[in-house]
Amino acid sequence: MPTRRIEAFSDAVIAILITVMVLELRIPHGGTWSALRDSVPVLLTYLLSFVYLGIYWNNHHHLLMATKRVSGLVLWANLHLLFWLSLIPFTTGWLGENEFAEAPAAAYGIVLLAAGLAYLLLQAAIIHLQGEGSLLAQALGRDLKGKLSALLYALAIGLAFVNRWLSVGIYVIAALMWLIPDRRLERTLSDALGE
Repeated sequence: MPTRRIEAFSDAVIAILITVMVLELRIPHGGTWSALRDSVPVLLTYLLSFVYLGIYWNNHHHLLMATKRVSGLVLWANLHLLFWLSLIPFTTGWLGENEFAEAPAAAYGIVLLAAGLAYLLLQAAIIHLQGEGSLLAQALGRDLKGKLSALLYALAIGLAFVNRWLSVGIYVIAALMWLIPDRRLERTLSDALGE
């Protein structure tokens, strides 16, 4: 099967998740800047989650650009990823509304860890279908960045009960790590296409 439908469906789901998050933002009462003060934790968690969904959308696009075809296994692996991403608005709201409390901070990390592992499984399903010599397998190599992210999320989950700010700080660091564009797929695709 070609990748068009999986791409279109995934793009739509991620767009809906961002829409759900923004619709959950409450408009402050009052017409002064100080009226925003109580909304700061909610706005910060929205920003962090928006960045995470943007990172997944961007990397998912590149992943499918390096994918020639999909199978039932790949479709289910993609749905598994989308399931975990669909929980981001919930944990975002819980974290922001409770000003980064311990349990919401840990739950946020659990969802990020599960989404990260689901993304690794999606990559593995595509490589299984296309073979170890595929363009995607060459581009990803050992995928140390993906594995490091999972370790950071696991660390942050545990730290949420020790120091919630360290936990949230690790989530920010992991997001910043992915904001630096991952050129592996772009470079490999360009080389393969002779660009």
